[in-house]
Amino acid sequence: MPVTTADKRVAFHRLHESGCFIIPNPFDVGSARALQHLGFKALASTSAGFAWTIAKADNRVTVDEVCDHLTALCAAVDIPVNADYEGGFAVEPEKVGVNVAKGVKTGVAGLSIQDSTGDKAKPLYDSALAIERIRAARKAIGDSNVMLTGRCEAYLVGKPDLGFVIERLNAYSEAGADCLYAPGIKTKEDIAAIVKAVHPKPVNLLIGASGLSLKEAGDLGVRRISVGGSLARSAWGGFMKAAREMAEQGTFTELGSGYPGGELNKMFSG
Repeated sequence: MPVTTADKRVAFHRLHESGCFIIPNPFDVGSARALQHLGFKALASTSAGFAWTIAKADNRVTVDEVCDHLTALCAAVDIPVNADYEGGFAVEPEKVGVNVAKGVKTGVAGLSIQDSTGDKAKPLYDSALAIERIRAARKAIGDSNVMLTGRCEAYLVGKPDLGFVIERLNAYSEAGADCLYAPGIKTKEDIAAIVKAVHPKPVNLLIGASGLSLKEAGDLGVRRISVGGSLARSAWGGFMKAAREMAEQGTFTELGSGYPGGELNKMFSG
């Protein structure tokens, strides 16, 4: 029996009810199918990873490009997909709402809205505007059962102020966010404090190469773990290493490190 969008959205909410799960970030249809094949229960898009596949820098893609990408991801897998929806591709709350409505139509089970502006002089939206943007996203989601994640980017823009982050996350929760996320937090103390402050809402934790384990994060009360553009960077790492060897040395030894083509064909033949 085919898995419907409604099924995926229900399943996504259930995943957040207990325990801690990994929500890895594919960057195209093939990587999404591979992650489903490995048994992951949900996926999350990556703004950076996708941007690089179309030769753009992160935060330089359009809402239509992202929505086409999300539509393809959702159609390719039978598990929920959460969208990295950047800042809603607009400043004004009403325009964020219009764009979120477009995102809902792609079939995603969830999406996140962040509060960074992209302006180095003023990297975060004022609190009142940031809250209204979350409230507009919540209204646009309506009764679709799409999970809304509110993101505070303070740690990523050079403002590692735990009290500030907690205040914002709680405000986003009150404005309608179902899940809270502060990418860049690293210490166990900060993570535990955020989990406690926003309880009972679930917390998403970004983990990179030097991060905690699934068990360690779960013990702190984290509900889900994403890895952002790390998988995409890993793929590009292998590609660039082999390509540089060919370009600079005229040798091909790194090509021997590739994943077996037969295994890839087997994985995608189903």
